[in-house]
Amino acid sequence: MEETEIKRIYATYSRIYDFIFKRWFFPRQQHAIQSLKIYPGQRILDVGVGTGFSLPLYPRHAQVLGVDLSSKMLREAHKKVQQKRLEHVTLLEMDASHLAFPDSTFDIVIVAFVISVVPDPIQVLAEIKRVSKPEGQIVIINHFQSQNRLMAQLEKWVSPLCAKIGWRSDLALEYLVQHGDLHIDRKYSLNKVDLWKVIYATNNK
Repeated sequence: MEETEIKRIYATYSRIYDFIFKRWFFPRQQHAIQSLKIYPGQRILDVGVGTGFSLPLYPRHAQVLGVDLSSKMLREAHKKVQQKRLEHVTLLEMDASHLAFPDSTFDIVIVAFVISVVPDPIQVLAEIKRVSKPEGQIVIINHFQSQNRLMAQLEKWVSPLCAKIGWRSDLALEYLVQHGDLHIDRKYSLNKVDLWKVIYATNNK
C-alpha cells in the first residue's frame, strides 16, 4: 500500500479503532510491555502508536515518544494523554520509514501491528535499528505468515483483500530476519491458536 492509501484507511478507522481492535491487540501489548525491564530515564519509541490505548502501560519513570502516520489516529491518542495526564508521553506525526531522530536515540523501540501495514517493512526495520541504541531492545508484535504450507498459501491468496482494509497477511518473519538482519532473542504467542507473535530482538548494528 502507498502512504496516501494508508492515511485514508486509518483516518476512517480512527474513531472506531479502539472498539474494533483493542480487545485483540491490547492483551499482547500489555504482556509485551510488562515483560520488559524499563529503567528510570530510559527513552522508548512506540512506532505506529495509533489511538494510543497502550500508552498507559508505560511506566511514568520512562520517556515515551509515540509516532504515527495518521493525524486522525494521533488526535485520539492525544485525548488519552490529556485525560490520563501522561506527562511522560510525547506524540508526533511521522512516517516510520523516515524517522526524524538522530542515530542511537532510544533504549527500547516497540512496533505493534505495524510492520505488515507499511509499504516497505525492511526500510522501516532499518530505521528502527538506526534510531535504537546498540544492543537496544526491539519488540515487534505482528501477524506473520504461517509456516504451514497450506495456511501460507491461503494467506497469500487473501493478502490483496486484507490490503484493502489496512494490512497484508503474507509477510514472513523469515523475510525480516534475512533481509533486515534481525537478531531474535525470543518469540512467543499468547496461546497455541494465536494469530499474532511477540518478537524480542537485540539491535545488532
